[in-house]
Amino acid sequence: MNRVLVTGGAGTIGAAVVRRLVRDPDFEVRVSDQRDAPRWMREACEVHRGDLRVLDEARQAMKGCTHVIHLAAIVGGIANFHKLPYTLTEVNNALYNGIFRAALDEGVERFTYVSSSMVFENATQYPTREDYLPDCPVPTSAYGFSKLTGEVYCRAAHAEHGLPYTICRPFNAYGPGEMPENEPGIAHAVPDLIRKSLQRLHPLPIFGTGEHTRTLTHVDDIADGIVTATAAAAGLNEDFNISASDELTVAEIAKLCWRLSGNDPDALEFEHLPSFEVDVVRRWPSVEKAERMLGWKAQIGVEEGISQTVEWLRTQEEAVR
Repeated sequence: MNRVLVTGGAGTIGAAVVRRLVRDPDFEVRVSDQRDAPRWMREACEVHRGDLRVLDEARQAMKGCTHVIHLAAIVGGIANFHKLPYTLTEVNNALYNGIFRAALDEGVERFTYVSSSMVFENATQYPTREDYLPDCPVPTSAYGFSKLTGEVYCRAAHAEHGLPYTICRPFNAYGPGEMPENEPGIAHAVPDLIRKSLQRLHPLPIFGTGEHTRTLTHVDDIADGIVTATAAAAGLNEDFNISASDELTVAEIAKLCWRLSGNDPDALEFEHLPSFEVDVVRRWPSVEKAERMLGWKAQIGVEEGISQTVEWLRTQEEAVR
């Protein structure tokens, strides 16, 4: 029996990965997170609660595990990248030091590092292929650089110690599970836009002109892609973009959130807020490699996914009133 450790398993993507894993009879699941795990997770999995920056804690969390899916990190929306550049660099790198060393000490059979589309922050190739990374300009943001650093750890640990790895890069995760924040830009765009749409804000605030593009990928699709890559022999020592394929402008995404929140499409007007210093203009990955090597493709359309997220967030908001 394979036992997989999911670090950061109480987060939005982490919880989706855990849900996907517990449905798979080939895996026993252990979660490590400093946050409280929800009841369903405590009932379905082993739960370790500790600071994985501390090597002894990382070793304890990983003991007896054959696989690791490393998600623990400081993440968030674009404002987080600007507010916490040193903190996220310090914390994420300290996590790498603990987790990678423990993985080497435990001799895990597969280490899956969940990277980010932000490693392609300064891309000029579209759709952006995995093999473009060596030629892609280095990320400008501390967050993008931090996630790229994790990829360097993977390849360095493999080159020197033979660590078997897989790198997965989610693109623009959204879906039930992430609450918006009161400060704009701290949470990701979709929950923020849905909350404002449910409040029927008029005009609806968005960052920038609305012409920037994103490729929204439902969190359940991302989870399925990560687990598929982790389990597949073809995923060994490879990197994959884990993404849907439809490129949308921020304005198009906002229009979907507005309409699927039950509002009149003709009543929508935008308030264009100043954008951030680092704000990716275009994000559109190639998904050909995952389809060809893993037989994996995102299944949840953006209208279906945003509708699910609207209903989930509406329920959450009503529960706290």
